[in-house]
Amino acid sequence: MVPLSRKPKPSACAGWIQPGALEKNPFTFFFDIPMRLFKSHILPLPCFLTTAFVVLAIAVMAPAATPDKFDALAKRLVSDGIAPQRVAALYADGRVAFDFEGVSRFFMHREATLNYRQFLSEPQLQKARTYMAAHARHLKAAEAETGVAAEVITAVLLVETRLGQYLGNRKILNTLSTMAALDTPGTREAFWKQMAADARISRPAFEKKSAAKAAWAYDELKAFIIYTGQEGMPAHDLVGSYAGALGIAQFMPSNVLLFARDGDGDGRIDLYTHPDAIASVAGYLAHYGWRQGIDRQKAQKVIWHYNRSRYYVDTVLDIADRLKEK
Repeated sequence: MVPLSRKPKPSACAGWIQPGALEKNPFTFFFDIPMRLFKSHILPLPCFLTTAFVVLAIAVMAPAATPDKFDALAKRLVSDGIAPQRVAALYADGRVAFDFEGVSRFFMHREATLNYRQFLSEPQLQKARTYMAAHARHLKAAEAETGVAAEVITAVLLVETRLGQYLGNRKILNTLSTMAALDTPGTREAFWKQMAADARISRPAFEKKSAAKAAWAYDELKAFIIYTGQEGMPAHDLVGSYAGALGIAQFMPSNVLLFARDGDGDGRIDLYTHPDAIASVAGYLAHYGWRQGIDRQKAQKVIWHYNRSRYYVDTVLDIADRLKEK
């Protein structure tokens, strides 16, 4: 008990732990600040131990920090109904990074430069025939249920990912988060400055496209977070295209939620497995009007929904025709 006539003597540690001093990165403070002061003989050993303990406790209890460029994005996700704990876990992970390299391709991509006709070569067609034999059961089941020919499903998968051999190499969470973060003026400005030297579009075109794509990517990001949560998928590890398309069928996350199907009956939808990819492509095309015996003109309109490129559409249908040949 302290006598009433005397004020408590300040602790030797007083003043070293300031309110708000740990907000940016409590783990950095834990290892840096107390050790630096202790080594300089400013902070006594008992005070060092006390400070370290308090900092560690705050670090454990405090919400994990998000990368600076994703702070506003994380807050928006929470305000839109994604659980705060889920958002914190996603963006506190060390695998999360701003993907300038991948997203910059989105502003330089030209559909006409893609060589889709390579898939009409005999080696590629033979791979497609082998694939059809290996997955005949699931292809036949999808065709029977939807009316979408096995050859068409196979042609789509061949062009999209070489039948699952190339799924893309960009972390989808990073891709969509980076693109969605372009909604923030400061982030968009920094992005432009970094890519300007190699930019293939004008500044006005960049501003227009980045604004549109940021809004689009945000919706896709939400769908991706919902999908990976529902199916227990490893959100940080899933890779896809530079635009965020995922799996053997290269669905965008919003289309996964709408059209993806469980092709093998295991109770999960995993577009990185062939049965689910096959069933999902068939379901998608059927939704947009594919029917058994459809003529080429109507078929073109259906495939157009998968990829809005006439070059792509014609290649898929030409591959399917070749696969039907005996």
